[in-house]
Amino acid sequence: MTTNGSLNRKLRMALCGGGQGSFIGRVHATAAVLDNRAVLVAGALSSNAEKSKASAPDYDIPVARAYGSIHELVEKELALPADQRIDFVSVATPNHTHFEIAKTAAEAGFNVICDKPMTFDLKQAEELAEVVKKSGVVFAVTHNYTGYPLVRQARQMIASGELGEINAIRAFYIQGWLRTRLELSDQKQAAWRTDPKKSGIAGCFGDIATHAYNLARYMTGLLPETISCHLKTFEEGRALDDYGTAIVKFENGALGTVTASQISHGRENDMWIEIDGTKGSLVWRQEEPNAMVVRANGQPHKIYTRDPNAPHMNDMGRAACRLPSGHPEAFFEAFANIYRAAYDAMILRAEGKPFETKDTVYPNIHDGVEGMYFIEQCVASSQQGGSFLPIKHPLARK
Repeated sequence: MTTNGSLNRKLRMALCGGGQGSFIGRVHATAAVLDNRAVLVAGALSSNAEKSKASAPDYDIPVARAYGSIHELVEKELALPADQRIDFVSVATPNHTHFEIAKTAAEAGFNVICDKPMTFDLKQAEELAEVVKKSGVVFAVTHNYTGYPLVRQARQMIASGELGEINAIRAFYIQGWLRTRLELSDQKQAAWRTDPKKSGIAGCFGDIATHAYNLARYMTGLLPETISCHLKTFEEGRALDDYGTAIVKFENGALGTVTASQISHGRENDMWIEIDGTKGSLVWRQEEPNAMVVRANGQPHKIYTRDPNAPHMNDMGRAACRLPSGHPEAFFEAFANIYRAAYDAMILRAEGKPFETKDTVYPNIHDGVEGMYFIEQCVASSQQGGSFLPIKHPLARK
């Protein structure tokens, strides 16, 4: 079988961010090549040109293709012959830099895979959506939890009516690493996440509640209508929220809650979701991702395990699996599933064929815009004492 079908070659990747000390840059670089469909050939690994070049050997990037900015990257890559230049740019930098990088890459015709939140604010997100529409590039957002096999299993189960009509959703993302003012010690990850100039108008809710909300939307497909939110900063002196909870009213009448914390002692990356339908309910937990509990009154509780060969797995769940049952499959593989789906669209684009931009298996530009609207409306609601505000954005995917 040829690599990437008729393209018959690996897709060429450039990484923005990921310089020395980065966590998420290495995750992107690993996930992107997991299926042997891409190769990392260039990058702007740091806004400091010297640091970018110093970081290049960590990724086997030639020093000549380790650039000091997205603008230098685009200019010099476009000057290369078509059979050498990059196909896509992965954005793994702090929030306040996403827009310029993604916009510059898209305007140059390069596909984009961007970390979340997609931009610094809603205005940037809406402008970026227009750029992507005009340029016709493939644009994916790495809400990576949508890539887990049992999340996709649940999505298809809900869409096919196995749980009946969805009545309630409870989504949580609970951490404890910011219980103290870690940002005062110049810890890199804490410093930018708690800085309004780099993170945006929300802290905890922008960083992790967006994942919980996106997961609820992705799994159920329900469109939101209004939201009420209360945000709180418990660590005195911190500029942004470190705890919050929101109530979401959906168009079908369902109620949802989103709770996020970064100040709960002993909690690591405890994201979980519970979904209640008229025929049954389910619960899935990110820290135990290879099992999902499905319940119905009067029946034994069912534990769905991630098993690509088992009859209980549906098409979406099975397609997201790589390993036989019993071998844990998790964070890197989930990221890679987003990359894999985006690659399929990139190949269609390279072939001059149409590709889906809204109803995609991977989170897309519309999800990115909706995530920014979620953040903006949560902050506005909290400032108004929890007033219910509109939450359905015109660009939200159905």
